Amino acid sequence: MQTIHSSTHSLDLNIVIIGASHAGVNLAFNLRQQGWLGSITLIDSDPELPYHRPPLSKKTLQASDTLSTPLKAEKAYTDNNLVLLLGQTVAAIDKQEKLITLDDDSCLTFDKLVLATGCSAFIPPIPGLSDTLDEAGNPQYFAMRTFADAQAIKAAFKNSTDKHVVIIGGGYIGLESASSFVALGADVTVIEKQDKILSRVTSSVMSDFLTQLHIDKGVALHTGKDVVEIQHQGNKHLVVCSDGTHYPADFILVGVGVRLNTQLASDASLAIEQGIKVNDVCQTSHPDIFAIGDCTTHFSKIYQRWIRLESVQNAVDQAKSVAQFLTNKAPLAPAVPWFWSDQYEYKLQIVGLSQGYDELIVREESPTQFSVWYFKAEQLLCVEAVNNSKAYVLGMQAIKQSLLVNKQVLKDTTTALTKALLLSE
Repeated sequence: MQTIHSSTHSLDLNIVIIGASHAGVNLAFNLRQQGWLGSITLIDSDPELPYHRPPLSKKTLQASDTLSTPLKAEKAYTDNNLVLLLGQTVAAIDKQEKLITLDDDSCLTFDKLVLATGCSAFIPPIPGLSDTLDEAGNPQYFAMRTFADAQAIKAAFKNSTDKHVVIIGGGYIGLESASSFVALGADVTVIEKQDKILSRVTSSVMSDFLTQLHIDKGVALHTGKDVVEIQHQGNKHLVVCSDGTHYPADFILVGVGVRLNTQLASDASLAIEQGIKVNDVCQTSHPDIFAIGDCTTHFSKIYQRWIRLESVQNAVDQAKSVAQFLTNKAPLAPAVPWFWSDQYEYKLQIVGLSQGYDELIVREESPTQFSVWYFKAEQLLCVEAVNNSKAYVLGMQAIKQSLLVNKQVLKDTTTALTKALLLSE
């Protein structure tokens, strides 16, 4: 996708940002920091003051209170002359007239528009799932995408009798939530359709480690099982699989994937291909409309292919990139993707993308500290580090600077890892 040079010569234009999570909020504050003088309006359907989302399946779920963790204090928006329209939904974009229509039929004009619409949870059409209710008629099946979701889940857990929780989906959200429920004393079952958890994003080494970790913590983890029906008897629910096995649940958490929120972009005839297509500075196919965060796909100069990332890091980096471009600052260097996951007492840090590897090296410092290094020939693609920040940092340096990794040093656990010994140009 060809880079379109900005025709902006003024910092006094009207910017509207649709989506006030990590991407949208970081963009608004970055623009102010870079000297943008024009109006900035943030619109989000969530009525909550914009908040951190990663803690939802971890600290928020386990906390005794029900408070969210704001990205910025409310006063910060006022101090930076940022307009927040929360609990508002955008109904349509007119890119010719540069006009946005909200669901209450009010309209906003824009000079520059940014889509930071993210993703929504995918709820599969499992027979009986929508009938998973308590005696008062409240839903007892949930996703884990918003603070409202976390609040509802905590209420369901508090009101449940036997604390039986069934999680459909063995992805990161499901696994992080499982570890939180275990900490709360729940009886947790995880059901994964694929033969291994995280099968699309990691190797058997990491999948097997996390599987055993959850089993050791008391989780009933079942793979290769397809949920085909939810049966009900009062407040009790039964999750039925295609092989005839069934599992009791007081409530159900669904974590089987997401739907990209690209409908507005599609209705505006913007280019979409596994996400809203953007160039190096996050411009869409319309030069005055940008897109950032989980809803986008971009060409990675590091991996030489189109990628879509669901991560806070990508949201923040793309926000910075747009702010730099719109304020006529120097472009940023290509960012290396990174992610993390907290499960029990283990911190998994991931740098890079492992897809396409033809060799992996496992370096074990101890039973609770190890790293997995993914190579394509001599190129390091990715490092997954468990309780091992040094391996993560060295992997980041190697990928970012295109350095070679001495595989013999890596394999020799009697040799301490240092940049001097491990990495070279």
